Amino acid sequence: MTVYFEDIKLGDSAEFGKTLTEADILMFAAASGDNNPVHLNQEYAEKTPFKTRIAHGMLTASLISTILGTKLPGEGTIYLSQSARFKAPVIIGQTVTARVTVIELDSAKKRVKMKTECLVNGKVVLEGESLVIAPSKI
Repeated sequence: MTVYFEDIKLGDSAEFGKTLTEADILMFAAASGDNNPVHLNQEYAEKTPFKTRIAHGMLTASLISTILGTKLPGEGTIYLSQSARFKAPVIIGQTVTARVTVIELDSAKKRVKMKTECLVNGKVVLEGESLVIAPSKI
């Protein structure tokens, strides 16, 4: 799916939800090289403020990329930047809903600024902004 720049409006939004599994954590650790024991070792994690293993923050943030590359704007989107503030941990087994909302359009450069957030049970666990170049009909 692709939403072309010319069809995007302020306030447009899209969501993607995923339950983060043990397999997701292990594959992300392998792909990224982030083997922090707070993600992989339960004994270690029990001694942290979280008291259990948590998902990688960037794994959670990557769900935003899913939306930008497949839903809004979709195929052909060029991801330019992303800010992220991590507000709460994501526990393995929780469902994360990522959401993007269009907040600014630059027609000269076909750029779209989005408010980005990830939520677990309605609670914001990550917030930020992304900037993309949207595919254009022209």
